[in-house]
Amino acid sequence: MKFLCLAYGSGEDWEKLSEQEQQSLLAQDEELRRRGDYVTAVEPAVTTVTNWDRVLTTTDGPFARSSVPLAGFGIIEADSLDQAIGLVANTPCARANGAIEVRALYGQSAAEHVRA
Repeated sequence: MKFLCLAYGSGEDWEKLSEQEQQSLLAQDEELRRRGDYVTAVEPAVTTVTNWDRVLTTTDGPFARSSVPLAGFGIIEADSLDQAIGLVANTPCARANGAIEVRALYGQSAAEHVRA
């Protein structure tokens, strides 16, 4: 089963950690990559696109608001939600005053989603 993991965290909180703490947390991201999972950081700049009622609008900034910005995301493989939580519990955002949203993915394509 695949899970989308949205990582929220601020650079300020990250900078408060010691170099040793940062390296330890980054090692967990690297462990997920070694397993074959996709884990990446994102640029802080964001553009939101809407096309409601066929009116295309772009806005600087996120669509959803949070007390900390989206810092990265991953797509990981796990047998259950509990296992997915265990895999991300020691990643940088989860440990550095941020948060990780974990969402189950239904399938690889629209056709698989319909069958689910």
